[in-house]
Amino acid sequence: MGTVVSTQKHRKFEGAKLLMVQPLNLDDTPRGHVLLAVDGVGAGVHEKVLVVIEGRAANEALGTKGAPVDAAIVGIIDHVTIDADI
Repeated sequence: MGTVVSTQKHRKFEGAKLLMVQPLNLDDTPRGHVLLAVDGVGAGVHEKVLVVIEGRAANEALGTKGAPVDAAIVGIIDHVTIDADI
Protein backbone atom coordinates (compact mmCIF):
# COMPACT_ATOMS: atom_id res chain seq x y z
CA MET A 1 0.00 0.00 0.00
CA GLY A 2 2.80 2.43 0.78
CA THR A 3 5.99 3.23 2.63
CA VAL A 4 6.53 4.68 6.07
CA VAL A 5 9.29 7.18 6.87
CA SER A 6 10.46 7.37 10.46
CA THR A 7 13.16 9.71 11.76
CA GLN A 8 13.09 8.11 15.22
CA LYS A 9 12.94 4.34 15.57
CA HIS A 10 14.30 1.40 17.55
CA ARG A 11 18.02 0.92 16.87
CA LYS A 12 17.37 -2.58 15.48
CA PHE A 13 15.41 -0.96 12.62
CA GLU A 14 18.25 1.29 11.41
CA GLY A 15 18.43 0.89 7.64
CA ALA A 16 15.27 -1.23 7.50
CA LYS A 17 12.46 -0.38 5.09
CA LEU A 18 8.96 -0.26 6.56
CA LEU A 19 5.93 -0.90 4.35
CA MET A 20 2.20 -0.70 4.93
CA VAL A 21 0.56 -3.93 3.76
CA GLN A 22 -3.10 -4.85 3.29
CA PRO A 23 -4.07 -8.52 3.76
CA LEU A 24 -6.19 -9.82 0.87
CA ASN A 25 -8.85 -12.46 0.33
CA LEU A 26 -8.37 -14.99 -2.48
CA ASP A 27 -10.31 -12.69 -4.82
CA ASP A 28 -7.92 -9.77 -4.06
CA THR A 29 -10.46 -7.86 -1.95
CA PRO A 30 -9.10 -6.28 1.26
CA ARG A 31 -9.32 -8.37 4.44
CA GLY A 32 -8.71 -7.03 7.92
CA HIS A 33 -6.62 -4.07 8.95
CA VAL A 34 -3.58 -2.56 7.26
CA LEU A 35 -0.31 -3.73 8.85
CA LEU A 36 3.10 -2.16 9.23
CA ALA A 37 5.74 -4.69 8.18
CA VAL A 38 9.53 -4.68 8.00
CA ASP A 39 10.65 -5.49 4.46
CA GLY A 40 13.21 -8.29 4.36
CA VAL A 41 13.23 -8.90 0.59
CA GLY A 42 13.25 -5.53 -1.18
CA ALA A 43 9.55 -5.41 -2.03
CA GLY A 44 8.01 -2.39 -3.66
CA VAL A 45 4.72 -0.56 -3.34
CA HIS A 46 1.83 -2.40 -5.09
CA GLU A 47 3.63 -5.76 -5.13
CA LYS A 48 1.91 -8.77 -3.59
CA VAL A 49 4.00 -10.06 -0.74
CA LEU A 50 4.17 -12.94 1.70
CA VAL A 51 4.02 -11.71 5.31
CA VAL A 52 4.73 -13.56 8.55
CA ILE A 53 2.77 -12.17 11.47
CA GLU A 54 4.39 -13.38 14.64
CA GLY A 55 7.29 -11.91 16.56
CA ARG A 56 9.70 -14.84 16.62
CA ALA A 57 9.17 -15.85 12.98
CA ALA A 58 9.49 -12.24 11.87
CA ASN A 59 12.71 -11.80 13.84
CA GLU A 60 14.21 -14.98 12.42
CA ALA A 61 13.21 -14.09 8.86
CA LEU A 62 14.92 -10.73 9.12
CA GLY A 63 17.89 -11.82 11.19
CA THR A 64 17.09 -9.14 13.77
CA LYS A 65 17.25 -11.02 17.03
CA GLY A 66 15.56 -9.07 19.78
CA ALA A 67 13.92 -6.48 17.53
CA PRO A 68 10.30 -5.57 18.31
CA VAL A 69 8.89 -7.04 15.08
CA ASP A 70 5.32 -8.30 14.69
CA ALA A 71 5.14 -8.51 10.89
CA ALA A 72 7.84 -9.11 8.28
CA ILE A 73 7.74 -9.36 4.51
CA VAL A 74 9.52 -12.60 3.61
CA GLY A 75 8.65 -13.03 -0.06
CA ILE A 76 7.38 -11.35 -3.21
CA ILE A 77 4.53 -13.24 -4.90
CA ASP A 78 4.90 -13.65 -8.67
CA HIS A 79 1.55 -15.35 -9.27
CA VAL A 80 -1.15 -17.31 -7.49
CA THR A 81 -2.94 -20.35 -8.90
CA ILE A 82 -6.09 -21.53 -7.15
CA ASP A 83 -7.26 -25.09 -7.77
CA ALA A 84 -11.05 -24.90 -8.13
CA ASP A 85 -11.41 -28.56 -7.07
CA ILE A 86 -10.25 -27.93 -3.52
